[in-house]
Amino acid sequence: MGEVTPPFWERPLGTLDEAEWEALCDGCGQCCLVKLEDADTGEIYDTDVSCTLLDTCTARCTDYPNRKAKVPDCQQMTRENAGRLPWLPQTCAYRLRAEGKPLYDWHYLVSGDRETVVQAGISVAGRVISEDEVDAIENHVQIEGYEAVRIDDADIDEDGGADLP
Repeated sequence: MGEVTPPFWERPLGTLDEAEWEALCDGCGQCCLVKLEDADTGEIYDTDVSCTLLDTCTARCTDYPNRKAKVPDCQQMTRENAGRLPWLPQTCAYRLRAEGKPLYDWHYLVSGDRETVVQAGISVAGRVISEDEVDAIENHVQIEGYEAVRIDDADIDEDGGADLP
């Protein structure tokens, strides 16, 4: 009996053609969220704010072929950087495969259904807002264990401190 060829998503990244590479994306949209980096510590914080090109209802790029021209700092995923971008979520198929790990059962290539990424709570669809609708990105930082508190100008005393409830 001949050797069974594994599905393309189980093969090493270097063996994938462009269509297979693109198909690895689960469409969660997490990589399209704006992130903030602490200048002192280098720690990266997620926000609930998406790139201007992300359709916030579907978590799909509205102009994927031209995204780099419209959003110059859009990070192109490559076989070389997939395992080295610290801000990629642990669930990212590119990151998982770069680390030699299998895809999760909810990934559409495994489940056969593109909706399982939403059902698993991985997709940002319907849970984020576009950067076009945000005034102060700092108000949208997601830090586990902390709750953001809005401080109005009227709450700031003459020393620059805030009178918090």
